[in-house]
Amino acid sequence: MRRVRIAPRPYWRTRVEDLGLQWHTTDQGEPYWDESAYWAFSAEEVDWIEAASAELYDMVLAAVGRVIERRELAGFGYEQPAIALIERSWAERSWEPTFYARFDFAFDGEDLKLLELNGDTPTSLLEAAVVQWYWLQERFPELDQFNSIHEKLIDALKLYAGHGGAASPLHLASVSPHPEDEGTVGYLAACAAEAGVQPLAVPIHEIGLRGESFVDGENRPIRALFKLYPWEWLLDEPFGPKLAEAVQAGRLKLIEPAWKMVASNKRLLVTLKEMFPDSEYLLDATTSQAEAAAWGDYVKKPVRGREGANVEVVRAGAPVAARGGSYDDDLFVFQRRAELAQADGNWAVLGSWVVNRQACGMGVRESTSPITDNTARFVPHVIE
Repeated sequence: MRRVRIAPRPYWRTRVEDLGLQWHTTDQGEPYWDESAYWAFSAEEVDWIEAASAELYDMVLAAVGRVIERRELAGFGYEQPAIALIERSWAERSWEPTFYARFDFAFDGEDLKLLELNGDTPTSLLEAAVVQWYWLQERFPELDQFNSIHEKLIDALKLYAGHGGAASPLHLASVSPHPEDEGTVGYLAACAAEAGVQPLAVPIHEIGLRGESFVDGENRPIRALFKLYPWEWLLDEPFGPKLAEAVQAGRLKLIEPAWKMVASNKRLLVTLKEMFPDSEYLLDATTSQAEAAAWGDYVKKPVRGREGANVEVVRAGAPVAARGGSYDDDLFVFQRRAELAQADGNWAVLGSWVVNRQACGMGVRESTSPITDNTARFVPHVIE
């Protein structure tokens, strides 16, 4: 594993915009899509990441099952109606569609450690599945990349279509205006169309109620909804109780399913370590700050936090990095600190994609801080 500096393509903005990546530059004028470097991995390292992702996904499913079966959801911060939705979706998981998830790993070429899983609303999808692939074809056509994300998404959507998903449109909703979320939903809509599913992309604020049914801004009924919007936020909306009723009654199907809330909850890191104490991929994790303090080096995380919000990194008992955010009142977990790959003043986190339960690709995000937040850059990779 190594970071290699390289001159960006002179026309890179046009190329990535042609592929749908309109959010390639931050509001501060800094590149989000950063092809001034790439990360090179050996085939053996990629095999390691792929195998770890597949193994960990099975472990996550086992952990989610234990939490639900032991009725521990309240300890994860959930109340009704979220608990009932989670339990129902888990009971019906064999036929409830789930498309994708993304593991975040710390990897320095020697140790591969799970940081967390985003199983509900993972982004950086278009960048990983499409944009870095076309970059590879132009810059290094003789090399390969760990990347069959697009093909696996099409397969997942074909499976969804074959199990009744083609019978009615699939609405796909995100916050608007929000170029990244709208672009991600637009890409998934294109995948759906390719798979034989009629997609209807809608801003989430246009979703409304007509009687007992949810409708879009043109009064079209919504029977299946892919939402790039966290479950917890949906249930907090004014229509949250009605949405819960519609899902429980079978009038509305949501993707990802409600049990993905638990898979994404960082409290699950503690359960995973309890269940699989000898796994080489798991870091120590606890809900006790006193226990974490005895380690000396740890990371404090809100269990439902996103994009590095309210994360604090502690080394030798002293905070060395922290981010503010809106999760001050959340529950927290404490995870033993892992070494991230570092090069040229950057810390790198690997995002490993699992689509339809298959590990199928990865992306690298870099930050000048040990906390990967919404300012982190996406950097392409190759297999040497």
